[in-house]
Amino acid sequence: MFFRSSRKSSWSSRSLYQKKKALPKRWILLSIPLVLIGLELLMRLIVSVTGKTAEFNAFEGESLNLTAYRLKFLDQRGQAFDGLPDHGQLTVKRSPVLGYRLVGNQQNSAWKINEQGFRADQSLSADKPKDEVRIFLLGGSAAFGQLSSNNQATISAQLESRLNQQVSAQKATPGKFRPDTLPYFADELEKALKLPPRIRETRYRVINAAVPGYASGNELAQLAFEVLPYKPDAIVLMNGYSDLLLPSANEGVDVPGVEALLESAPRHLMASLGNQLNDFFHQFYLVKGVQYWVFRPQMSFKQLIPPVEAPVQERLTTDAKELGLRTDRYRQNLQQVSRLASASKVPLFVALQPEVSSRAAKPAGREKEILDQLGSGYPEQIKTGYGKLQGAIEQVKRDAPGVSTLNLMEVVNRTQGEVFQDAIHLTDNANGAIANRLFETITPKLHVQPKPYAGGDVPPS
Repeated sequence: MFFRSSRKSSWSSRSLYQKKKALPKRWILLSIPLVLIGLELLMRLIVSVTGKTAEFNAFEGESLNLTAYRLKFLDQRGQAFDGLPDHGQLTVKRSPVLGYRLVGNQQNSAWKINEQGFRADQSLSADKPKDEVRIFLLGGSAAFGQLSSNNQATISAQLESRLNQQVSAQKATPGKFRPDTLPYFADELEKALKLPPRIRETRYRVINAAVPGYASGNELAQLAFEVLPYKPDAIVLMNGYSDLLLPSANEGVDVPGVEALLESAPRHLMASLGNQLNDFFHQFYLVKGVQYWVFRPQMSFKQLIPPVEAPVQERLTTDAKELGLRTDRYRQNLQQVSRLASASKVPLFVALQPEVSSRAAKPAGREKEILDQLGSGYPEQIKTGYGKLQGAIEQVKRDAPGVSTLNLMEVVNRTQGEVFQDAIHLTDNANGAIANRLFETITPKLHVQPKPYAGGDVPPS
């Protein structure tokens, strides 16, 4: 009897011990959500105290400047594509003619897009005022001013400022510029001809019609359907890089991956679910905090070359035949652009956009990091590709004498300090240097030709 009681007591002790041992596991599982909630609240408090609430709300795991310029694609109805990443702030809408175009009336701290879909602070009327000269800048992300601090730092805005400053200077100090009528006497004539020439005293508008990611095929369609109706007085085309990245089978860039996504229902579903899951986790400050304070300082900068996120090394080609097809496409599109400009009696200025490996000076600092990231084979690929593109430009120029060309590589090589922010996107300072070069190239077309002295009597000496 004593033995039985002992067994029962022993069994009861083991059972109680097992129950006590099992309790902490359940409590641990139940406490995990509470701990996460507590950490989330703590992170929100830290962010609020440090004054970074607005920055955290916009943070998407990368520099805010990159997010500001990353493209967000909409369909033709203006709806976001279900299954495509939608974290960018620069909204573009799919177009059956242009591939895609910038949506009008949008802005953030880095840029403003006007009603017509051009990067400008003011709208552009369809009816051009008589006292206005319009110069259009076409191209891809470098011409657009990707990563520029604001609209005023872009090539177009700085060129417009130079032109209007020249007009103001002519009005304020007319004696410092060549007169409208040349003097009669030889010594006075010689002095007058040494003065800088005047340009037409009117209002100058330089319209930034560039769109990130555009290749020559997109620019050709844009010129025909969106630019010429605004009656430009000059056109500047700064491009080339995107044509080296775009497969020869494509006439121009389009919303990346949309065709494959829409053709495959399973892929569409998985991409959509992946985006929803990513959006769910990124709403938590705890996730953003780890990315912002732990991973962000260790992240190398990104090469943001739109429209796709694939590395440029994968988009370039080492196949000579494919490279020839890509450059032939560029030449043919450029020929069509020159013909449209010639038919409209509009001067055309063409330049290959600069890129980082063209820097003659030994790269250092950030530019060295950029080249290291691009790899040892990149400079030779670009050198070969740019050589063929330049040959295409020269061929078009021979066939169309009205086309003027610029060497912007020389400009960036003469520019002091940092020039590139990634493979092709320029600093504000470099944008200013290119704007100055464009000013020097374009103004001869705007010079007022002084009239020779035509008075009846010789003026008194």
